[in-house]
Amino acid sequence: MDQPLNTTQDTLAYTLWPAREKRAVLRNAVLVVGGTLAIWLSAKIQIPFHPVPLTMQTFVILALGMAYGYRLATATLLLYLAEGLVGLPVFAGTPEKGIGLAYMAGTTGGYLIGFLLAAATCGWLADRGWGKNVVTTAAAMLIGNVIIYIPGLLWLAAVVGLDKPIFEWGLTPFLLGDLTKLILAAAILPALWRFVRKT
Repeated sequence: MDQPLNTTQDTLAYTLWPAREKRAVLRNAVLVVGGTLAIWLSAKIQIPFHPVPLTMQTFVILALGMAYGYRLATATLLLYLAEGLVGLPVFAGTPEKGIGLAYMAGTTGGYLIGFLLAAATCGWLADRGWGKNVVTTAAAMLIGNVIIYIPGLLWLAAVVGLDKPIFEWGLTPFLLGDLTKLILAAAILPALWRFVRKT
């Protein structure tokens, strides 16, 4: 008889979709592939916003980290980056701005690295219960955003030069949108946990 899969991860994904050992691999594969599809879609949708159009890509990446936990979130982002590396148009601005390694080596390459690090970090925090209330969820999302920006800005500076307005190009236009997404996540994720506890 199959036994429930033992895991120390107490995340939304594992709570909403528990799986026995023989089905855990299938469950994880579906979640990882589904996660890459969600990131892909979020990169392509632009919402009118000020001062730049808003995509939900960072929201989806960080929310997946909080919902999936460290291992699933890391696997999801590794697969997403691999999809982009082989030439699938999964990134924002592809295929118009190039595909594959040529795109990843461009000005946004550091943000792609940041996506992986941020999802893994948010997943690690989620494994420790940070997604269950408003304050810790907001803190985790803030940490995730900072982690995205650090390699993103460093890479951008290396590509275009330190004499360029790095922060004006790669940081300040996105701060208001990121704050909006942080507030949204801090409302949604704890609400989902409250719903799960009641069912």
